[in-house]
Amino acid sequence: MKFPLQIRACLALATVGLAVTGVAAAAAPIPAAVPRSPGKTYTAGALPDRIVLTPGANPARDMAVSYRTDRAQAAAQAQIVEAVDSPTLERGARTLSGTSTLAETTNGAANYHHVQFTGLKPDTVYAYRLKGSAGWSEWLQFRTAAESFRPFRALYLADVQNGILPYASRVIRQAFHSGGDIALAIHTGDQVAQRDDLDHDDEWGEWNEAGGYNYAIVPQMPATGNHEYAKEDLPDGTEKIELGAYWARQFSLPGNGVPGLEATTYYVDYQGVRFVVLDGTAAADLGKVAVQTEWLDRTLAASKARWNVVVVHQPIFTCARPEDIPAIQNAWKPVIERRKVDLVLQGHDHCYSRVTDPAGRAASNAARAAGKPQGPVYVVSVVGSKMYGLNNRATVQPDKAAADTQLYQLIDFGATTLRYRSYTATGRLYDAFDLERSASGANRLGVPDAATVPERHCSGATGPDGAACLGRAK
Repeated sequence: MKFPLQIRACLALATVGLAVTGVAAAAAPIPAAVPRSPGKTYTAGALPDRIVLTPGANPARDMAVSYRTDRAQAAAQAQIVEAVDSPTLERGARTLSGTSTLAETTNGAANYHHVQFTGLKPDTVYAYRLKGSAGWSEWLQFRTAAESFRPFRALYLADVQNGILPYASRVIRQAFHSGGDIALAIHTGDQVAQRDDLDHDDEWGEWNEAGGYNYAIVPQMPATGNHEYAKEDLPDGTEKIELGAYWARQFSLPGNGVPGLEATTYYVDYQGVRFVVLDGTAAADLGKVAVQTEWLDRTLAASKARWNVVVVHQPIFTCARPEDIPAIQNAWKPVIERRKVDLVLQGHDHCYSRVTDPAGRAASNAARAAGKPQGPVYVVSVVGSKMYGLNNRATVQPDKAAADTQLYQLIDFGATTLRYRSYTATGRLYDAFDLERSASGANRLGVPDAATVPERHCSGATGPDGAACLGRAK
């Protein structure tokens, strides 16, 4: 949805937050033209909500939590303890403090709090709870990562963004329900739509409700998308783009990334896998591609991980747009290939795509049949309800593609096998591959027979499930 210039300016102002101890302008009211979440009142209460656990750079020893309370709870306060099997968690619990930020929103004023959990023991179950003005939250549990490599499962979600509670929530809940012991959740940007179709605070209310307690017990590792940035049309005809205030409120991240982009670029070493998170919007729209390229190269070169994964919102190879993004593809693809990245997780296109060989699926199939090394594998997916139509390359370049399909992905990192499975909203296997690491260090790609299900495409105006095709051309 496009708003007039005056309304867009008001929307941009509404992202402003203020530190409890600092001075800043109050947020402008949201125009009545922006819809609200039906039947929902996302006002901060006397107990903590919007609880999100995030990993430190070394999640064997460091985690962090972000949460929201009403204004009556002025200070960030948490208790943490090594979990035991009896209801005696208060015994021995440490009380920690953190930082707090005031947010003026359409749902009223609230305090956002961050608390760091440092000096933890590897591979240990901890319980924590958070303080609200009426008392403590329930005890929530997480396990720290092992200090060295150990097989684990990660969940990959892309573009929750639209129809968050009505449509995307079922995908997120199905993923956690069916995924078993998920150790880490990866979000490839556009968690919300930045008011494209819903009040912004309501969007984040829906995002947190969709994931529920899962976001508080499984470390969440998000990348920024273009919709995490607020845009404002200036009087001179130019456009101002800056990171929205909710990013820093919702997530407490490692801060070990590109100088000047520490809020949106970082890396995490989780049980022998290095995840490198980039900011595609800063690269494509804010002239920050060169500094990220140098940092990406240096961070991958220093990696001693068994597997290396790059996480970025804007894709290297698009399945919806007529053209790829040259600023990103020309800078990052050579580094990704030279440093032998195994997997690139992306979003942005609101369709599904898996590219192994840029020359196309025929070349990829021939290489696989010949037993040649393959990779990196570039994947695009989507969780939310907004869909884009496939471009004219989507039937020939990707190994597999899909239109009008909500998906989630489970990735198992083993000692010599990376096992990737993509499932539809109803839990049906749609795509799958295995990367087998040879003694030489090269990957060979295998596709299980169970994954050779028909591709989901629109046929004219008819979608793959018989309803109207939702995908619009980019």
